[in-house]
Amino acid sequence: MKKGPFDMGQIDIAWCPGCGNFGILTALKGALTELGVRPEKLVIASGIGQAAKTPHYVRTNVFNGLHGRAVPAATAIKAANPGLTVIAEGGDGDMYGEGGNHFIHAIRRNPDITVIVHNNMVYALTKGQASPTSSIGFKTPVQVRGVTEEPFNAIAVSVALNASFVARAFAGDHDQTKDIIKKAVSHRGFALVEILQPCVSFNKVNTYQWFKENTAYHEASYDPSDRFAAFKRATEAEKMLLGIFYVNPDKPCFEDTLPPYYKETTPLFKRRIDGEKLFGLIDSRRRV
Repeated sequence: MKKGPFDMGQIDIAWCPGCGNFGILTALKGALTELGVRPEKLVIASGIGQAAKTPHYVRTNVFNGLHGRAVPAATAIKAANPGLTVIAEGGDGDMYGEGGNHFIHAIRRNPDITVIVHNNMVYALTKGQASPTSSIGFKTPVQVRGVTEEPFNAIAVSVALNASFVARAFAGDHDQTKDIIKKAVSHRGFALVEILQPCVSFNKVNTYQWFKENTAYHEASYDPSDRFAAFKRATEAEKMLLGIFYVNPDKPCFEDTLPPYYKETTPLFKRRIDGEKLFGLIDSRRRV
C-alpha cells in the first residue's frame, strides 16, 4: 500500500485490536492528504486519553498537554500563526469533562480550529469509568448501580451556542467520516466533529452493531443553515443523527478580532520583540 505524507511507518500503536480509534486515524490522514495539507503546516493538539494519543501516530507537529487542555492550546497556536492548519483532538471525557469549560468558551470565541472528539461513551484509558456521554443505566466498576446523570449533548450545546460548524460521524463509516473531516478542516471558524466510536474493551453496550442500529444520516434535502432545525434534530431525533448539523460561515473568527492584527498581518511568531519596551514594562511593574 502506498504511504501517505502523514504515515509514521512501522510503529507500535497502543490501542486494543478493533478499537474505533483506528478508523478515525485512517479517516483523518486520508482527509488531510486529499485536502493537500502539508505535514509541516499542520499542528494537532491533544490532552490525555486513548483518543489523545492520535497525533502521536501522525507525521506532523504535535502539542500534547494536560487533560482537557487541547482546545486552549490549539486556540493560542492558531492565534500565533494563522497560516497553520490546527486540530484539537481528544475523547469525550477529555473534551467534555475535564475540558468542558474550554470547549464552551472556545465556541464563543470561534477560533479557526477543528475539534475532533472521539466519543466512545466511557473513560477507556483509566479502565472503564462512566464519561459525560455515558447513557443512563450504564454500569461500570465505579457506577455499579448504573449512571444516573443525563448524557452531555455536545451537538445540542454547540448549536445553542451558535458554533460555526457542527457535525457528527461514525468511525465505522470511513468515507463519510473522511468527507466530514475534510469539510470541517476547510471551514473557517470553530468546527466540531464528534465521532462515535466503539470501545471494544470497556464498553460492551455501545458496540459497532449498536451504533449501526441506533444512528441515521440526515436526508439529502436537509438544510444545515437552519439553526432551529439543527437544535431540534440534536435533541428530539429517535436515533443519533450523523452528518453536518449546522454551519454558520458568517461568524467572525477569533484571530480576526485580536488587536495585534488590526493594522498588521504579520503573524505574531515572526514579529521582533522590542526588548526596551518589554523590560521597561517589567521594571515599571516592579516599582508598583
